[in-house]
Amino acid sequence: MKTHHLIITALESELKRDVLPTGLQIVYCGVGKINAAINTLKAIAQYQPHSIINFGTAGKVNHELHGLIDIAKVIQRDMNTEPLAPRGKTPFCNKPAQYLSTGKHFCGTGDSFVTAHDPWLIEQGIDLVDMELFAIAACAHEHHIPWQSYKYITDDANENSGKEWQEKVHHGQDLFLDRLCQILS
Repeated sequence: MKTHHLIITALESELKRDVLPTGLQIVYCGVGKINAAINTLKAIAQYQPHSIINFGTAGKVNHELHGLIDIAKVIQRDMNTEPLAPRGKTPFCNKPAQYLSTGKHFCGTGDSFVTAHDPWLIEQGIDLVDMELFAIAACAHEHHIPWQSYKYITDDANENSGKEWQEKVHHGQDLFLDRLCQILS
């Protein structure tokens, strides 16, 4: 089954299937890079999309951000194999260390929920952090599929992040639906 736009979201609590425009496919990939990679690859094989649109939640590093954020670049914030390779780069790997899209902001993906200040994130210019986008973008790149990502800021990536995320996980849905309508028109 082919689809033009494939929506990939970690959890149904972030974006309900029944609110999407008719004809769009959504895949819930689960939390973290491994779940995102496995389920993105399965979805690419099943739906053969022309483009992938990721929507999810994120913690902000850049304290000026709020609302729905469009992503231009993503790296792995938790790949740290120094001295074999600089942080963010997988050693002995010829795959890109970053993936680019059409947005404005810089996302750092990792398999941890950020609850404390990390100076490296600021040094790199990372605006926000999530747990799936790098894997989704890597799979899209591997299959030559353009991708876009929109993240709703739920928290300040600090000691209160878990509570704030739980309270706001569903707040970005309507903002994303408005943006999706713009993309589809």
